[in-house]
Amino acid sequence: MKKNEFNIEIIKKLCNGIVKSVGNNQIITRFCNDTRELQKGDMFISIKPETGDGTKYIVESFEKGASGCITEYNLPDDIIEKYKDKIIIEVEDVIKAVQELAIYKRELYNIPVIGITGSVGKTTTKEMIWAVLSQKYNTAKPQNSYNNAIGVPLTILDWDDEVEVAIVEMGMNHLGEISELTHIAKPTIAVITNVGTAHIGILGSRENILKAKLEILEGLVNNGKIIINNDNDMLHNAEINDFDKITFGIENDSKYMAKNIKYNEKNTEYEMILKDKTYKIIVPGTGSHCVLNSLCAITVGDLLSVEMEKTIKAISEFQNIGKRSEITKINNLTIINDYFNANHDSMKAGLETLNKIGAKRRVAILGDMLELGEYSEELHRKVGKEVVKNNIDILITVGNLSKFIAEEAKKMGLKNAYSFDNNSECIANLNKIIKPNDTILIKASKCMWFGEIAKSIEGGNFNE
Repeated sequence: MKKNEFNIEIIKKLCNGIVKSVGNNQIITRFCNDTRELQKGDMFISIKPETGDGTKYIVESFEKGASGCITEYNLPDDIIEKYKDKIIIEVEDVIKAVQELAIYKRELYNIPVIGITGSVGKTTTKEMIWAVLSQKYNTAKPQNSYNNAIGVPLTILDWDDEVEVAIVEMGMNHLGEISELTHIAKPTIAVITNVGTAHIGILGSRENILKAKLEILEGLVNNGKIIINNDNDMLHNAEINDFDKITFGIENDSKYMAKNIKYNEKNTEYEMILKDKTYKIIVPGTGSHCVLNSLCAITVGDLLSVEMEKTIKAISEFQNIGKRSEITKINNLTIINDYFNANHDSMKAGLETLNKIGAKRRVAILGDMLELGEYSEELHRKVGKEVVKNNIDILITVGNLSKFIAEEAKKMGLKNAYSFDNNSECIANLNKIIKPNDTILIKASKCMWFGEIAKSIEGGNFNE
């Protein structure tokens, strides 16, 4: 059998499952937990929804051509009889079962595996590293933001026989989570982009966030290396003495270091000296976070012997995914869509980007940052300070927590600050605030649904 092939006996053994139907005893090469993305022949992973009966999704997967399913449900006899051509395996814990399948498959691959974690920038860094490594290798990466207890195993189960290098993204919101993920992925190179304040309401302190991020080292194999952002205060001072530590940065002396940085409207230019040779790097996007993301990708590429010229080309052509610092010009407005997620560090980066873009007026539309617990007011007020620090002309906040951003900005002297309770109220007032040639940052936590505001601005007609 190939490395990416599973038969019913292997699945049964690894999952400690009960076979309710052997089906046609197909070979399984792909696993899927979402009927919307399911392809014919997939093994459907049936995860119980928080509410309601999930058996309807199993039936839906069968109707769409799934080869079978792994489920916690004791399916009724009539369903088993109707779909007796499908493999049906009942397990005690679906997520644990999928993790065991991934652990088994990971052992079959003797390849470089890059594990990425950090408070901000994991997905962007993942995409940029993939762009660089793909210049030389058949490189696998997670789809979407597959970075949790089910996403990481599904990422590994998606590897095919041609994979030469793999990237795995690891997220967390509590201690012990990355420990679990890294023991599944077993990275050979660990990357920590930064340690910020995301999930501080759950973890209680940045020290605990650092502790959680460093759990990635527990699964590091093959004399693995750790790559860190040396400008991040927590990582700069962290004791990582038992591993081969490689640094990148702008401010603190690092192996991979940007010099002579020039921020333009749509890109950032800088120089980097490596092995006594100076390279000029152009990275799409404006801001120090863009530089740091590219330095991280350069570091990984150099470790895996990607030619620097190919690395530089990949970075210059890089296109981000989702609504992450996406700069567009619509009608007479420049819009920075960055509403995929938000915390203090990414808010700061977004405002820095807005500040560095040449603009007639800078408008920041900011929403609530969530999961901050007792630190909510303090961190929103810190964002208010960043608004003033970055020379923002107009501030618009939406939501109860973001009112603290406006309060602090006003306290520091910003005159044009508006606060609205919800998106509808904000949208209703935009024509009174936005003017032609404004440059606008739109940023908030994902569940604030700022796409509604972005759509309204993109379709609006703003006159003097």
